[in-house]
Amino acid sequence: MEVLRIILMVIDILICLGVIAAVLMQSSRSAGISGTIGGASEQIFGKKKGLDDFLAKISGILTAAFFVITLILTLIF
Repeated sequence: MEVLRIILMVIDILICLGVIAAVLMQSSRSAGISGTIGGASEQIFGKKKGLDDFLAKISGILTAAFFVITLILTLIF
């Protein structure tokens, strides 16, 4: 039982690090004057929209997995 708890905790930590990495790799949603200038340049030069969509899906999946594993660790142990 103790080995299972340790394995779940290690998986939980790895998923947590994955969520942090996926969120930090996404492009920011700027506001204000700098966001207006940045938005204009993105229209001219283009933006990696596919990568942002992929990272948003990955971060959502990892967040759900983190929630479930943390809930299991809390309820069982």
